[in-house]
Parts: sequence; structure tokens; C-alpha cells
Amino acid sequence: MSGKDPSVLLLEHHLKALKLPTILREYASVAAVCSQEHSSFAQYLLRLVERELIDRERRATERRIKEAAFPVIKTIESFDFKVQPSINQPLVRELLQGDYIAKKENVLLVGNAGTGKTHLATALGFAACSQGKRVRFYTTTGLVTQLLEAREERTVQRLHKQLDRLDLILLDELGYVPFSKAGAELLFDVVSRAYERTSLIVTTNLPFEQWTEVLGSERLTGALLDRLTHRVHILEANGTSYRLQDAKKRLKRT
Repeated sequence: MSGKDPSVLLLEHHLKALKLPTILREYASVAAVCSQEHSSFAQYLLRLVERELIDRERRATERRIKEAAFPVIKTIESFDFKVQPSINQPLVRELLQGDYIAKKENVLLVGNAGTGKTHLATALGFAACSQGKRVRFYTTTGLVTQLLEAREERTVQRLHKQLDRLDLILLDELGYVPFSKAGAELLFDVVSRAYERTSLIVTTNLPFEQWTEVLGSERLTGALLDRLTHRVHILEANGTSYRLQDAKKRLKRT
């Protein structure tokens, strides 16, 4: 049988019911510190509430990062701008502040394979999660596959509603695999629904004039680009592939 004071047991029960785990865990230790410092009751309560709020924000950020489904967590701190000097670093730093999401603007990262486009897109998405935004990462081919499967199962509207709730959608590697007519039309629907409602970050290895090769239709390509580029920030990565540079370094060491 517990030797705790009944009032303490009741307090802990209420804190659990109110879902205040940090206060539950730390109220006694903070009370001891405040007693030594002769802090007022208001100061004691403030410390507890601040700790609960900080922990709650941390847990919420961790949940948003998990729900974003990044293939690998990448932050801007691990991106080497010296290796890719063609990338507009001031613009990247500006985008990390997240104002483009509030303005419903898009970001296009265009360049050769292996130049860090996915890293930058993920870093922007990670920053958005930390700012309280709902984010989801897709390879473009993966999303189109999901849309085609949802169409077969008559659940496209459900998937659209999930996408509509997001603040930022990342579409990685547009251009590596051409789409069927149905797939291209379903991708267009996503871009069209996001227009001036949800920000998109798209990475691609193709210049705009070659997008028809992937989407199949000049009319659809033009309409998609019209929506995507109406309010857009473009980052170009024209450097050499990171992977190619790493391979050359390894060869030199052998």
C-alpha cells in the first residue's frame, strides 16, 4: 500500500488526467529548488508551466517530423554550400524562416542528380516541422502510385483530404520516371488543389521545357507549370554530383 499523502495521490491522478506529464514528473523537484531559493508560489508555478510547454512543443515537433515521413533526416547544418556554390545560399536561408508557407508560395529545386536537391528540400521541410507546420515528403513517383491505387480502390477523395490538411508537400525526383496519362492527370489534380492553398517543394533534374517528356501532354504540362510557378522561388543546383565527387576521392586514395 502506498505511503503517499492522499492529497499527493489525488494531485498526481489529476495531472495524469489533464495530460501534464512534465508537471507530474517535476513538481516535487522544482518545489525543492524554489523552496531553497525562496521563490514565490507564482514563480514556482511559472517554472512548472514553462517546462510543460517546452516539453509539449518538443513532443509535437517530434510527432510532426515522424508524420512527415522523411526518408532520412537532413538539416541545413549538414549541407556544404562550398561544394555547391551555384546554390543561392541567401535565398535558402530566407526560405528556412518559413514565410513562403504563410504566403502559399512554392519552391522548385532544379539541377543535376546528386547535387543536394533532396537534402535542401528535406532541410526546408524539417525547419517547417519545427515551426509548427504539417509536412509530408513523397517521391513524386511514390505519390502517383498511391493516387493510382487510391483511384482503383475509390479512395482518391480520402487521400486528397489528407493532402489538403498539410501546410507543405515535398515532391522529390520529378522527372526520373515518365507517368501514364492517368498518373499525370492525378498529379496535376494534386498541384491544382494545392494552388494558393498549400505550399509545394518540388525537386527535379529536368528543365521546364522537358517536363512534357514526363507528363506526356503539352497542355497538361503547361497548366501544371502555370500553377506551380505562379508564386515560386527557384533554386538551381548546377554543380557536380556529391556522389561522383566522393567516388573520385575514394579512387584517389586507392
